[in-house]
Amino acid sequence: MHVRPLDGIRVLDLTNVLAGPYCSYQLMLLGAEVVKIERPGQGDLARSLGPDPSLNDEAIGASFLAQNAGKKSVELDLKDSADRTFFEELLTGADVLLENFRAGVLERMGYDTDRLRHLNERLVYCSISGFGHTGPMSDVPAYDQIVQGLTGMMSVTGTPETAPQRVGFPVCDTTGGLMAALAVSAALLQRERTGRGSRLDVSMLEVSLSTMGWAVSNYLVSGIPPRPLGDQNATAAPSGTFHTLDGPLNISANQQRQFETLCRLVGAPELVSDPRFGEREQRKVHRAELNAALDAALAARPAADWERELTAAGVPAARVLTVPQALEQPQLEHRGFVAELDHPGRAGQPLRVVGNGVLFDGEAFAPPSRPPLLGEHNHERRQLARRWASAAASTSAPAPTPTPTSAPTPASAPTSAPAPAPASAPTSTSAPASPSTPASPSASEEATAS
Repeated sequence: MHVRPLDGIRVLDLTNVLAGPYCSYQLMLLGAEVVKIERPGQGDLARSLGPDPSLNDEAIGASFLAQNAGKKSVELDLKDSADRTFFEELLTGADVLLENFRAGVLERMGYDTDRLRHLNERLVYCSISGFGHTGPMSDVPAYDQIVQGLTGMMSVTGTPETAPQRVGFPVCDTTGGLMAALAVSAALLQRERTGRGSRLDVSMLEVSLSTMGWAVSNYLVSGIPPRPLGDQNATAAPSGTFHTLDGPLNISANQQRQFETLCRLVGAPELVSDPRFGEREQRKVHRAELNAALDAALAARPAADWERELTAAGVPAARVLTVPQALEQPQLEHRGFVAELDHPGRAGQPLRVVGNGVLFDGEAFAPPSRPPLLGEHNHERRQLARRWASAAASTSAPAPTPTPTSAPTPASAPTSAPAPAPASAPTSTSAPASPSTPASPSASEEATAS
């Protein structure tokens, strides 16, 4: 196995449910050591989420298993002075602190940015929240569906008759986690140049809007609000889902040559010379008539036949698969996208988890270990603290301040704490009510990204 890009990076993970755990899962796949801090006896809420009630009862729900392989689990209670001291020991040795509390929660627990910088000036501190830690909505709780609605995403999902509709998976959570992982990676690179850490404030609302492509850019650039088109692509025609003899088929004939090839292969060459369909913009105006004509021609044969023939001729086309069908595609097996691990609660039964879709020098990075049981690594607490402190000391030489004539010299570069509450189900984090340890915030104060 190749050395992974983030080998040696130590991540202290206070996140819960999806957006944050998805971020730390990406960092783990890239080589980081992730220590997941969990509430004693309860852990990440995702441990009780999933379609199998027996796994939920055992605190290894499917939602947890999907995002937490390769991590360590340590239970910490920040109301306990010994646990709080240990938490700070880990902080001093960590490269990254990741949390998805609501804005201000960590500060009220006694760990504002200045305090964290005092403990570890090289720390990359990343918060993921629904709306960011500044602005009039900074203290508003967020769930994936709430953000989907506030981005306008739901308004363009579905048909004119069915919109607004929720996207069928937690897209705002996952894109928020991905952007956080990208930002953390960039901040680690910057630290190598400057010797100092960063404070990263990730807003799921803003990240989601940034990923919406033409739905946002067309309005910003041209002032044209997007509208729901169901399974059709607003930028071209014919481009969308069509109906064959035995099921749906996606076709994206976005170029003139592709359109002409499509018409010839389906036995309707006359469509090319039809004045309604001759040019791209005309086809968009007369989309409904064009789609009806193509559906009639495609109904003669099964979707798989059309997929093979059209693809071979250079017309992008593919069947619409179910999730089980998608995961069994030979292409994914060839690239090692799905990994098999030992199941933490089912002896002898494999656990299948996905990778990140990237090959590094030809290698797909799979998790090195199965998801942890709650508190499985509590016994490693002292060893973790010593090892992290030693690693931090060996890489903490300050970088000189850059000057116009000299380039910066790189400075080379987990337990039971109250777990951060996810947006999808708020929980509470407790800390001692004392001058040195602020009173715990309420459950509603903690809720943030799911």
